[in-house]
Amino acid sequence: MDLVQLQMFLTVAEEGTIVAAAAKLHRVPSNLTTRLKQLEADLGVDLFIREKLRLRLSTQGHLFLDYTRRILDLAAEAKQVVQGDEPRGVFALGSLESTAAVRIPSVLAAYHQRYPQVQLDLSTGPSGDMLEGVIEGRLAAAFVDGPLSHPALEGVEAFKEQMVVIAPGSFPFIGRSADVAGQTIYAFRANCSYRRHFESWFASEGITPGKIVEMESYHSILACVIAGAGIALIPRSTLETMPGRSSVNVFELAAPFRNVNTWLFWRKEGHHPNVRALLSLLKAAAPLEPTAAITPLSQRLK
Repeated sequence: MDLVQLQMFLTVAEEGTIVAAAAKLHRVPSNLTTRLKQLEADLGVDLFIREKLRLRLSTQGHLFLDYTRRILDLAAEAKQVVQGDEPRGVFALGSLESTAAVRIPSVLAAYHQRYPQVQLDLSTGPSGDMLEGVIEGRLAAAFVDGPLSHPALEGVEAFKEQMVVIAPGSFPFIGRSADVAGQTIYAFRANCSYRRHFESWFASEGITPGKIVEMESYHSILACVIAGAGIALIPRSTLETMPGRSSVNVFELAAPFRNVNTWLFWRKEGHHPNVRALLSLLKAAAPLEPTAAITPLSQRLK
């Protein structure tokens, strides 16, 4: 078992077919097939369930995938350590859509200018998806809501977002969740932290919202609210950048639901130069507020 075999296994697991993985790795399919069979023989287990057109991970394959990602990440980190502390290579970064649109463009632009040898690979999505990516090793770090306690993760607070309820222009004043009981809600998927925050606001008064319609972007959410179809929760900073914002009524939430903190999280063993460089730029832009659990990191940043 070697690193080349592990990279082949990881790529096939992610792509789902030998042909697609071979194209991505610039190898012939027969080479991947042979090396994977050798890996399975060495381990004494079948890592894949072979179907006509696709390969699905077996139970053992799913377990081995997590270790494979860790091994490859540690190997890459070890290479960076011996080569120096200068950021380099691919930096897979995750972010909430609103954070990516409003909060981090200037930071990423500064990062690119200062470290042109780093290839930034930004993915956006709900907090649940982004955290899963960090935990599994697909992302080096991610901006999500926090704070969060997880044995595999370390993080710092990066931004504070004020959350507001938007409603059609003719909608009366909203001060409590009882004022919008039964109203249709426009939100992202269930693993979106802002959606859970909105649902908690309703639950705090024992109120049940109406139908929740899942959307894929803030622009589509705003369009539905403007059309009078329902209400939504959105960061004020995001709303202020969107055309059409003057067509909705905006209502602030009372404490403790007024603000949501956005954190940058990464794996504890994945604090490599790319992440440290991003932390340095964030700290220069705004103070970071680490929790007691990560005080050693804050001391290293000083």
